[in-house]
Order: sequence, then C-alpha cells, then structure tokens
Amino acid sequence: MPDLELLSSQLHAGLRVAAPAARGRHFIPIVLAEFERVAARSPIFFCKNAETGEFYAGTVLGFKPGETVALDASDSADADQLFDVVRAGFYIVQDDIAIDPQHARFGSGVGEALFEDGDRPATALRRVQRALGQLHAGLGHTETFLKRLLALKLIEPIDLSFQFDDGDRLVLDGLYTISRDALADIDDAVAVELFRDGHLAAIYAVIASLHHMTRLARIRNDSLSAG
Repeated sequence: MPDLELLSSQLHAGLRVAAPAARGRHFIPIVLAEFERVAARSPIFFCKNAETGEFYAGTVLGFKPGETVALDASDSADADQLFDVVRAGFYIVQDDIAIDPQHARFGSGVGEALFEDGDRPATALRRVQRALGQLHAGLGHTETFLKRLLALKLIEPIDLSFQFDDGDRLVLDGLYTISRDALADIDDAVAVELFRDGHLAAIYAVIASLHHMTRLARIRNDSLSAG
C-alpha cells in the first residue's frame, strides 16, 4: 500500500489530476455492475487474489504486464471509464477519500482541478467520488455472485496460448471462466433463481465476452506486422 494522504481542500487546493487512462494496464478489476458493458468490448475473466486465494473479476486488455493492445477509439474511451481506472490514485480510508501523492496522475501538474470555489469538489473529483462509491457498493455484490458460482461449481480454469507472427508465444496463466457444461447441468429451479437475481445475465455476459480474446490477438498481431 502506498503512503496515502487524506484529501483536503486546504492541503490540496491547487492539486490537478490527469484524465483517467487505461493505457498501460493489461488487466483491470471490475465489479458486477460493469459486466454487461465490458462484455460488449473486452473479455471478462476471474483471477485468484495471490494473498487471500479469493476470486475477483477483471477484464483483459493486453497480453503482458504494462501492455494495452491498441484498441480503437470507442474501446479506449470505454476502458478509460471503468471504475478502477477512474479512481486510480484515490482510495477510501474509513469514511474519507485519500490519495497517493506519488501516483502518476498527480505528477505532471496538468489536468483538471480537484476543487473549485475554494473547497467545493470540481467535476474531476465528483467523477472519482462516483467511481469509488460504485466500487465500494459493487465489491459486495460481486463477491456474492462469485460465491454463488463457486457453490454451483461453475468456475473452471481456462488455458489460453497464442502464437504471434513475430515468433512470440504467450501463455496466459491463472485465468478462470464459467463452465458451459456445468451451467447446462444446473437445475431449472436454480436457473430461475439466477435469472431473477440478475446473475444469469452476468453469467452469459462472461461467456459471450470470451470471443474478444481472438479479436485482441488479431489486433496485437496486426500491430506487430505493421510495426
């Protein structure tokens, strides 16, 4: 955890924050409320927290750490609005907002002001506040969803390997998805419960999103050929 400072209109009156940007991030955590929007443009997977072993959800935007595949303008704009991207550099500490003053978003001295008219949150800060609120609320919903998938034995590991024209062979480890076979075997009554809770839509969003991996690999391969 970085050294944090509680956000204050007095201490940070002149602080400016750069616009949120997903560029340079190959895997971004997401919450349940984002699933259907994310599934329209990028793949959704589950990972295990290295410290706790608990599952969390995220979307893949690249094949290596620090790499974001060159997406089109619409894809990039959507990725930049993911809650975890918008709140980058900001944290909730008890009931307060804190910042990592060493984060790159604060280092350039350019961007949008956090406060206006003295101590009122400006547009940029209000955007961050909404993202933090959505994340805080969404983590619990997502945890409930994942626990339900585990109880129904619907989560399975997925093997992903890609061969690119430059000779690079990449294997993506530690990713999980939803088992279509296990989903087909659940009881009708359970399926109805999942539907009523909105979880069935999220399940199908995850499954439908997988085809984006092929698209990302093609985009990456094309960029290698062009470069």
